[in-house]
Amino acid sequence: MRHFGHVPSATRAGLFHREPVEFTADSPARTLAVALGATLYSPATRPRLADDVRKQAARGVVSMVLCLEDSIGDADVEAGEDNLVRQFADLADRTDRTDRAVLADRAAGTVTDADTATGTAADLPLLFIRVRDPRQITDLVARLGETVRLLSGFVLPKFTEARGQAFLEALALAERTSGRRLFAMPVLESPELLHLETRAETLAGIAAVTDKYRDRVLALRLGVTDFCSAYGLRRSPDMTAYDVKIVANVIADVVNVLGRSDGTGFTVTGPVWEYFRPGERMFKPQLRRSPFLEGRAEDLRTALIEHDLDGLLREIELDRANGLLGKTCIHPTHVVPVHALSVVSHEEWSDAQDILRPEQGGGGVLRSAYTNKMNEVKPHRAWAERTLLRAELFGVAKEDVGFVDLLTAGLAG
Repeated sequence: MRHFGHVPSATRAGLFHREPVEFTADSPARTLAVALGATLYSPATRPRLADDVRKQAARGVVSMVLCLEDSIGDADVEAGEDNLVRQFADLADRTDRTDRAVLADRAAGTVTDADTATGTAADLPLLFIRVRDPRQITDLVARLGETVRLLSGFVLPKFTEARGQAFLEALALAERTSGRRLFAMPVLESPELLHLETRAETLAGIAAVTDKYRDRVLALRLGVTDFCSAYGLRRSPDMTAYDVKIVANVIADVVNVLGRSDGTGFTVTGPVWEYFRPGERMFKPQLRRSPFLEGRAEDLRTALIEHDLDGLLREIELDRANGLLGKTCIHPTHVVPVHALSVVSHEEWSDAQDILRPEQGGGGVLRSAYTNKMNEVKPHRAWAERTLLRAELFGVAKEDVGFVDLLTAGLAG
């Protein structure tokens, strides 16, 4: 799989200075943590879940969470577990049949690796299951049987040191019994983390337990909806998470403790954007006209505003400025904007390349190739390394290509 893989190759060639690289579910954890991108959530009870997974993969989704927690009612958990087992069997059967057909076509010389039909196991997104309690991890892995090969891991809700230890022990046991590498994605959303008097202690505990299981923790996710719930708050589509100060403060502290670039930190993903349908707008649209002035781009701007996605675009930019990468998504329309704004601009790539040149190893300051800023080699090194890794997974745009071009291509598919 790869980002923008659903876009025709000729279109990609016109967009990217360097195209996104391919990766698989067996790629290194450091690669997968960046590659997550827009992680699309879906209730585990959906009757045609296997069809949904394949359809979203064909539209550019590379990571999905099948949820047994907040997205379904308490009375539906058992039915959701049963449905997951059936849907994984369906996915495995279909991908196996497609794999066999592709191998036969290759042997006959009718297809090549470059034009392999969509539907093989490699074309499925990274799949995670969001559970409610540790018991579900070992139980589901046992029930999935050999179809566990399609599973990348589990999302662990309301994660604290005490709860997290039990979850991660269950994950380690499931790995041993299944022989399958399984990752954890803890969700940081507990009241202890939000409340000022317990936040420091809670963060220290989370840091300790995640460090102990570092090889299994792929990324940390932020549960901003739960943060708001603790105070009876809900942000409007005109406001980002960073406009709600009590939430912004928690995000800052999480990144401070758990998102450091000194080797002790983890990838921390951006919070969910809740809105996906038109509603009455109180404030002026946040999406500037200037990037949309050519061709039919103004129509795209109008569509984004009508669907409350201008706020999403602003929040994505603020996520990255605050040290977050990727985003939790609850609607397919959010995926392409996240990915389009994850592409590295040619200017960013040029700066990162200059900073990391071997001859700059001793430090110093140099003028950027774009002659609009100074690059300080030592202070900007961690940024440059992170930027080049993002460039591998999301690509580098050509000099004259902006996010509108990427957004349009991603939506057209």
